Amino acid sequence: MKEPTSLISRLTIIYFVFVFIEVIAEYLIYQPLIIIFKPFIPIILLLLYWLNSSKRQMLFILSLFFSLITNILFIPNSSKMIFFGIIAYAFHRIFLVILIYKTAKIKDHIPLIIGTIPFLLIFSYLFLETKNIPENSIFLILFLNVLISIYAGIALSNYFMDDTKQNSILLISALLFVMLQFVVFIEKCYLINEYTNIFRPIAMSFNALAFFSYYKYVINAEISNND
Repeated sequence: MKEPTSLISRLTIIYFVFVFIEVIAEYLIYQPLIIIFKPFIPIILLLLYWLNSSKRQMLFILSLFFSLITNILFIPNSSKMIFFGIIAYAFHRIFLVILIYKTAKIKDHIPLIIGTIPFLLIFSYLFLETKNIPENSIFLILFLNVLISIYAGIALSNYFMDDTKQNSILLISALLFVMLQFVVFIEKCYLINEYTNIFRPIAMSFNALAFFSYYKYVINAEISNND
């Protein structure tokens, strides 16, 4: 049973207030605020989904859980924590892609393949051009590049095959996730420890907006499927 709209609206406002504070904290590199607010962003989104969803799909919950773990592990910004953060992020992406694939109900895989190829080429080029990727993360990053390309391919092909509000939200989410991965890749692999106060707030903004769009898509898809 869904909770009253007023409660969901208040939680949505709280979500974006927390995001704003976190973005400012990332810009100022103020660790006490980052430690407090960064983990709470996926927690609030998870609570929003729990209150607003009639299905409460485990794949969505797992994807948000591993996003929470990733946020916590990325706080120290040490190479060891970043490695474990990438592993957690890979699990998050696996659950996210599986859920989107199931929800989108893809019948023709040709548009999906065509939509995936451009993103795969872009991230492959970025991967091949950088020499700063840690050896223990090479295969993980390759795997993440494939997953985000598939996610974007699903969103792009669905949007062009059926331009609905639901698919428009999915495309917005996918493009935000693509920009997020691009920014993180540049920060961690090209400009290591440079311009952190610029890249981290940008990445956090993309992350929060991408996840909120992902949440809105899943809710809209559940309503549409129920109808």
